[in-house]
Amino acid sequence: MTPARGGGVRPTRLTPGDVLRLGVLGLRVRPLRAALSALGISIGIATMLAVIGIPASSQAALMRELSALGTNVLQVTVPPNEDPPVLLPKESVGMAQRIGPVTVASAVANTHLVARRSDRTDPRDGLGLSVLASRIDLLPAVNAGMAQGNWFTSATAHFPTVVLGSVAATRLGFTEMPLDGRGHQVMIGDQWFTVIGILATTPLSPEIDRAVLVGWEAAEKVLRFDGHPTVIYLQVHEPAIEAVRAVLPATVYPERPGDVLVTRPSEALAAKRATANSFSALFLGLAATALLVGGIGVANTMVISVLERRSEIGLRRALGANRGQIRVQFLTESVVLAGLGGVLGTVLGLAATAAWAVWHGWPVVVPVAATATGLGGAGLVGMLAGLYPSMRAARLTPVEALATV
Repeated sequence: MTPARGGGVRPTRLTPGDVLRLGVLGLRVRPLRAALSALGISIGIATMLAVIGIPASSQAALMRELSALGTNVLQVTVPPNEDPPVLLPKESVGMAQRIGPVTVASAVANTHLVARRSDRTDPRDGLGLSVLASRIDLLPAVNAGMAQGNWFTSATAHFPTVVLGSVAATRLGFTEMPLDGRGHQVMIGDQWFTVIGILATTPLSPEIDRAVLVGWEAAEKVLRFDGHPTVIYLQVHEPAIEAVRAVLPATVYPERPGDVLVTRPSEALAAKRATANSFSALFLGLAATALLVGGIGVANTMVISVLERRSEIGLRRALGANRGQIRVQFLTESVVLAGLGGVLGTVLGLAATAAWAVWHGWPVVVPVAATATGLGGAGLVGMLAGLYPSMRAARLTPVEALATV
């Protein structure tokens, strides 16, 4: 206490350190109750993070699978069997690549030739396979990979070499690449080509599975290919896929945009967007419920604490503490209690999310926004939960409080 004008006393102003020490006083006196109360809100926060983090990890795995189905892939073609045939311009791939949201653009072209296992087979029997000239950047455009051997390089694309699709390799009888590195050979027209690789199955582009792929430059030099692409494959930033589809015909063939066919975006894209929206709504509902349950637990604890500590409140009021100091003491205790529960709950929730995701082989998604919301929400819930008990404690007069002693 400090002397006041007129001979009275006035309460000493509390520093932030004093407020914190008073706020944790009740927690130190009743550690078991404080631990159980903190555990209550920590379970709420951990539940919130778990029900957000685990579905988010599952969603990430689902989105990865849906993306593998080609949610961002478009194909540009021309009508088949036209007379005279419609030919895409030679520079159409480069023109498509210059569209801002396009990340990859590549192409193949049908050479209309037949690939044979040897020169002794029927020259007209192509086994239902296509001989396609391929650009060197085709693999990322169609999400393809190599099963065996190697893809074209800037060097091998100029020489008579081929890469076989998975179905083409089976029909030609080449299921494995030779260990001696010499390579199988196939005949295209009257020219022998060396097999340098076999593609893995490409579910997005089944026509590639049934293709014998020749380097673009080798096709022009050896097979007298005219350089006009038949199919252009593009990968696009998903939010802009509809806008890119709308401008593609006029971009790749300005003279005849009406003759350009562009595939519709994959149905998997609509499923992916619907899945994201449904998960977001679910997260908000679960998070709100978890925080509400935790707040009720803290409020209940603080009300009981005020009832049990009436004598302490009366003694402090009799010694000169004002209503504001009593209010700040219990409000600080409530915030500290909720904050401890929030920190513990955050650790538990993140650990549970990581463990569950790793066990299922999902990518671990740490919900940063949810983590910040959980910690901030714990403090806010503690403040709201302690508001009524602190005001109730502050309204007690010293006589009323000490009457219970």
